[in-house]
Amino acid sequence: MSETQFGMYLKKAREQKGMSVNHLAAASGISNAQISRIENGVRGIPKPETIRRLAEALGEDYGGMMEKAGHISEEHKQQIPEWATHKDKRDFKKMLEEDGEVMFDGIPLDKSDKQRIMDVLTGFFWEAKAMNKRKKPPASEKKE
Repeated sequence: MSETQFGMYLKKAREQKGMSVNHLAAASGISNAQISRIENGVRGIPKPETIRRLAEALGEDYGGMMEKAGHISEEHKQQIPEWATHKDKRDFKKMLEEDGEVMFDGIPLDKSDKQRIMDVLTGFFWEAKAMNKRKKPPASEKKE
């Protein structure tokens, strides 16, 4: 979804809730100027933390808004294991929200490089969660 499309989506969601830009700003803690720039496609796609605050203020599904913004693709959604609990999914979303500038050797990574890194991290995250969920052998079976 482009910046303009996400902006139109946000504006429609806000208007459907009967909220003004100022009301959404007060409810989300995001400035009305920033919301206006997002809605007009000037600001670009917001960071996950901004989307979380907007979703909460609008009473919208955070995952749905993340998907609309292009932060979560169908490919990533399919990588979530069936055994993942609500808490596991929340932990993963929290990891994704920590959206700082990603750099290598002092040079910011482009979108393609960031996506490849996120794909690898996604695999590692769910693999680690699966390992933690495996039953540990009873104390009597442990070697001394």
